[in-house]
Amino acid sequence: MEKYLAITLQSNDEAMLGLLSALPFDSFEETESNYVGYIAADAFTPEVESALNEITAKFNVQYNTDELEPQNWNEIWEATFQPIEVGHFCRVRADFHPPVAGFEYDLIINPKMAFGTGHHATTYMMIENMASINFKNKYVLDYGCGTGILAILASKSGADTVDAVDIEPESYNNTIENASINQVTNIHAFCGTLDAVPLGLYDIVLANINRNVLIDTIASLHERIKPQGILLISGILLSDKDAILHSFGQYNLQEYKITESDGWLAIAFQASSN
Repeated sequence: MEKYLAITLQSNDEAMLGLLSALPFDSFEETESNYVGYIAADAFTPEVESALNEITAKFNVQYNTDELEPQNWNEIWEATFQPIEVGHFCRVRADFHPPVAGFEYDLIINPKMAFGTGHHATTYMMIENMASINFKNKYVLDYGCGTGILAILASKSGADTVDAVDIEPESYNNTIENASINQVTNIHAFCGTLDAVPLGLYDIVLANINRNVLIDTIASLHERIKPQGILLISGILLSDKDAILHSFGQYNLQEYKITESDGWLAIAFQASSN
């Protein structure tokens, strides 16, 4: 069996957890005062360790690392993973959970190494905001697709075509697998940066990614949004609100809804008519 490490962080700051979720941890456990992250030993590369050190330094958090005895991690994950319910709009579950009536959409997401199960505030807010967007016959981009959860929900909500892109090969593969599990056939997945996606004009762009990537690519994103199209973003800390609004405002993107949860933001913009 594969060797795993348990990394115990002396904090349970939600904002820190959001940043850690971008690293290749398989799962996190929350105690009264700590987070414990589980990661395959092979995945804990010097680059990942450096990124971990940067994040923990930002939050002034100490951590220690322990090597674990080999265990059946799929079995443990199945025992602890719980479905997420976003009002009556959407329920997100793994394939070993039975469906439950009363939800408009039932999504099956097996995350593996990718980010996006609805458990984190950013993904939850994206789903919550998608409930009020009309996806019927729309052309959609999911930028930083992770598990493909938002692309799949957009498809089930009536989108005509959905392009989904992520720089991580694990996310690209997971998106394809989860689309198949959900019997969704109109998602075109790409592995790479935004440049990997053929140029097109989208009615709706979904981007649950991070502040730096959003600011660095806003010019390219703006070129891909139709006049009066919608851009819904998250992965933004409350402290980054002004920087995001300033950067996006320079491209005639007007925010019309801001949602906050656990120190994170989701912002919906509409492009100008010209």
